[in-house]
Amino acid sequence: MIRVGTSGWRYRAWRGDFYPAGLPQRRELEHLAEHTDAVELNGSFYSLQRPGSWEAWARAVPKDYRFAVKGSRFVTHLKRLHDVGPGLANFFASGVLLLGPRLGPLLWQLPRTLPADLRLLDAFADTLPRTTAEAVGLARGHTLADDRVGWPTTGRSHRLQHVLEPRHASWAEPSVVRRLRRRGLTVAVSDNPGQWPVLDVDTTRVRYVRLHGHTDLYTSGYDAPALGEWARLARAWADAGQDVWVFFDNDARGRAPHDAVALRRERGLPGAMLPP
Repeated sequence: MIRVGTSGWRYRAWRGDFYPAGLPQRRELEHLAEHTDAVELNGSFYSLQRPGSWEAWARAVPKDYRFAVKGSRFVTHLKRLHDVGPGLANFFASGVLLLGPRLGPLLWQLPRTLPADLRLLDAFADTLPRTTAEAVGLARGHTLADDRVGWPTTGRSHRLQHVLEPRHASWAEPSVVRRLRRRGLTVAVSDNPGQWPVLDVDTTRVRYVRLHGHTDLYTSGYDAPALGEWARLARAWADAGQDVWVFFDNDARGRAPHDAVALRRERGLPGAMLPP
């Protein structure tokens, strides 16, 4: 499986460009879902979203569409992975699980100043829920107001895949990679213009790629040769039995959706009909 999408969808620069002029904002996700097969929901990094929002987002996309969800910066940047149980409880209680089967990987972006620590990694891994049923159990310990809480009361439990995006070179050390592999945690391939190391380590049957702009952070587009190379890598990983998720985060000047469509065209997928 290879899925391609963008990191977020609410951007002023996309309106009148990728989004047709006059398209209501409430239909922007629906429009994006016509041309991608996944989206990385990153507003959840900055603040807890409301249950009604999660339900509305799930209704706006087809059943086979998927959301990767970015974990709370309270867990990663304020707590720096220490004593994260209460923060995780509030995160999962806030409505993430209302995406149901549309919920894909959970992304935990780490600070650039956070080096690898095996004891801390083990403690964090022990706290992470590995199924939606475990996440509901954790959510019951929340401290949120009742009107900010929501999770499914029916439906089958399914497995959760957690992805780390470290931005410190120590996370590629062999002992750390072995521990990540043992713990079943995916490491994101995080392309960027030299702001932090690009860690290409194979730890699970999932490959998760974040393309932040190769020459200018969050702004530069990916040309045809670059997209061809990412398409080649995605096919190679998929041929090796891995599920591949690719998200474009070069959204500041509106390049992300066009690059996502172009990469889908490289893969020959339907829906990639917009001009590059």
